[in-house]
Amino acid sequence: VVEDTRRMSLVMSPDEIARVQYIEGDITDGASFTRTAGHLGISHIIHLAGLQVPVCREDPIKGAMVNVIGTLNVLETARELKGQVQRIVYASSGAVYGMEEGYGSGLVSNDAILKPLTHYGVFKQCNEGNARVAYLDHGIVSIGLRPWTVYGPGRDFGLTSDPTKAVKAAMLGREFVINYGGRNNMQYVADTAEIFIRCTQADYEGAEAFSIRGDVVTIDEVIASIESVIPESAGLVTHTTTEIPIAADLDGSRLENDIGEIAHTPLDDGIRSTYEIFKSCHEMGNLDLSDLDA
Repeated sequence: VVEDTRRMSLVMSPDEIARVQYIEGDITDGASFTRTAGHLGISHIIHLAGLQVPVCREDPIKGAMVNVIGTLNVLETARELKGQVQRIVYASSGAVYGMEEGYGSGLVSNDAILKPLTHYGVFKQCNEGNARVAYLDHGIVSIGLRPWTVYGPGRDFGLTSDPTKAVKAAMLGREFVINYGGRNNMQYVADTAEIFIRCTQADYEGAEAFSIRGDVVTIDEVIASIESVIPESAGLVTHTTTEIPIAADLDGSRLENDIGEIAHTPLDDGIRSTYEIFKSCHEMGNLDLSDLDA
């Protein structure tokens, strides 16, 4: 991690950002990660380091080094610092599931067979398995979370970042094409962050991975929500017909049963909040537009 406050400045004050300690490092360097965690006395780890679908597709070796070896390094750090590190909460992904038609009708259960169709999804499935083995062999407690489309301020990279970019473009009066269609499981970024934090605090023992259910909607419904919040953007945002090969209709009840009730911001409210934050930052002259210009 290198110090880059562009995303944090969207939702945090300068005083809050100043309290964050940055340490530059490489998640594939396990020895360095363990030394740092030991030196700082880290007791709980939220592991979010990873490369997204496009990078894993183009360079699967690099993707595996970061996503799989990086996660193993975190698990091994918890083993080496067993008396200190109490729990890991890590980002798995809805990408561990396959296409929706492969699961029949109705909700896809948390324990449904995993059928990932991308390198990224396979790497995440591998991480879930390694976390279970780390618990069985060494008692390392972990919780894996399977986000789908996380949207909101700061979501500017990765396959499912397009809905967030679309809000930014609509606010600016620009045209934007969301590069896929079909159904998505939309999860507002603040809710997702709260769930990760809650999982560090919950009374839990084990090493399970849990699906997260947000608003399961079509991309047409996402665009309609953007247009309802920003009426002047009508017609600016469109989408292709390519569908993401991941089941969207996931059952999130297992997470709530084990962790407790989780936050859920309705789609229209999440889109409105995203728009208002982008608009405020743009008016202050500090809204990063590089994701739209890439």
